[in-house]
Amino acid sequence: MRRNVYRTTFVITALSAIERTLGFLYRIALARFIGAEGLGLYQVALSLFAVFLTIGTGGIPVTISRLKTKGYAEKRPQSGDEALSAGVIISLLTTVPVCVFFFLFGKRADFLFSDSRCNTLFNILLIGLPFTCVYADIRGSFWGDKKFFQPSLIELFEETVMVIAGILLLRGFSANGAEEITRGARLACVAVTISYFASFSVSVLLFFLNGGKIRSPKKQLKPLFSSAAPITAVRACSTLIGSAVAVILPAMLIKSGMTATEALRTFGSAAGMAMPVLSIPSTFIGSVSLVLTPEFSENFYRKRTEKLTADIEKGIFVSFAFSCLFMPSFFAFGLPVGRLLYSDESAGEMISRCAFLLLPMSVAMITTGILNSMNYEKQTLRFYFIGAAAMLLCVFFLPAVIGAYAYPVGMTLSFTCAACCNTFFLIDLYPLSKRLLCKCLTAFFLMIPVAACGKLIYAPLSRVLSVVPALLSAGILTLLFNAVLWLIFGIFPIKTLKRKLF
Repeated sequence: MRRNVYRTTFVITALSAIERTLGFLYRIALARFIGAEGLGLYQVALSLFAVFLTIGTGGIPVTISRLKTKGYAEKRPQSGDEALSAGVIISLLTTVPVCVFFFLFGKRADFLFSDSRCNTLFNILLIGLPFTCVYADIRGSFWGDKKFFQPSLIELFEETVMVIAGILLLRGFSANGAEEITRGARLACVAVTISYFASFSVSVLLFFLNGGKIRSPKKQLKPLFSSAAPITAVRACSTLIGSAVAVILPAMLIKSGMTATEALRTFGSAAGMAMPVLSIPSTFIGSVSLVLTPEFSENFYRKRTEKLTADIEKGIFVSFAFSCLFMPSFFAFGLPVGRLLYSDESAGEMISRCAFLLLPMSVAMITTGILNSMNYEKQTLRFYFIGAAAMLLCVFFLPAVIGAYAYPVGMTLSFTCAACCNTFFLIDLYPLSKRLLCKCLTAFFLMIPVAACGKLIYAPLSRVLSVVPALLSAGILTLLFNAVLWLIFGIFPIKTLKRKLF
């Protein structure tokens, strides 16, 4: 893999981090403008919209990227534009009828919402559905050309437009009374729709400026649909299973002896507080997977077996090593992080005890991306369902034994199943070196002394420093100690380090 791959990954990760931070701050502003009730209405409407957005896009952008790379490998560069045209047609065929139906018969769909006011909000969001789906398809076309900065900048632009539009529309707004709260939530949805149209307009403009053309989709409709359908199924099922877990787990906790309030508080601590923190490092892994997908596709279709095997090893190692680098910090500092972010010790305990989730999550993400890039979407769909079944079994049967920890345990088991199935399937296709296995196992077992060292370092620092300086100091020292151990045990040899730096 070329050096610019790492540079690209860093830039994309940075842009994604800025985008997420902006979105987080906007949520805080929204809560102040429209209140908790208005934010709840907005979130409910947005949740249902996300389902239709998943159906309308799903795996189409990734498949367009792969087909475009395949076209370059087969010296048919026009097939990329053909795939994009096919993707746009499929997206519009799955979204426009939905929009028309709800615009005509929307009043009869109140049963879909816990509050009928969400129906109007949902219809406002639907206006932007076709636009954001087309943008997503164009984004996949950019990925196929190995142009990652443009879509990342467009996504940041979209978020910025939403924030500016939302603040301008809600400036001076006060959530007093049910009607005003509803109006505020509507204005927030209008801001989202404006941002979708903005990203669509910019992406279309950039597409044509970069030499993109509208071509006949006939040759690519069938291959695109057959490849995108399994990925779409995974994402749609993931959304539905997430909703099912949100209903089932509190019910099982109540059945195990908790009150309804305790069950909701415990579930909120696990799903709403701990899991978002544990998912932060996945931003980097997601960026790595995104950047490497065209690389894997190109090597696969050009039949560069040795290069492909080496890149697969590097991809797995990067995900494994990155996880092992940060997991000890979650183990060691989970409790103070929970206190700092949420003023909640139970959230901190959940972060600390569930840090292991990071490893299978990262490996599952990278291996799924590798397999999808090589046209093995049906296999990843099958492996996903194995993991999903494990998740549901944990949610049903474990709350009586371990309480809310059933959620992170189920998540860990789900990702572990997917990661193991993906990895074993890859090993069967491209036998990986024993050296890779040894390095991964060594990094895994070194986490124990590193986590212990982190706790020992933080204890005295917390007595003389405030929380933030103590965490930063202890975190840096823990990472340095981990890096030294890696160099001593040859996980990242000194020769390799010198070559990368000099």
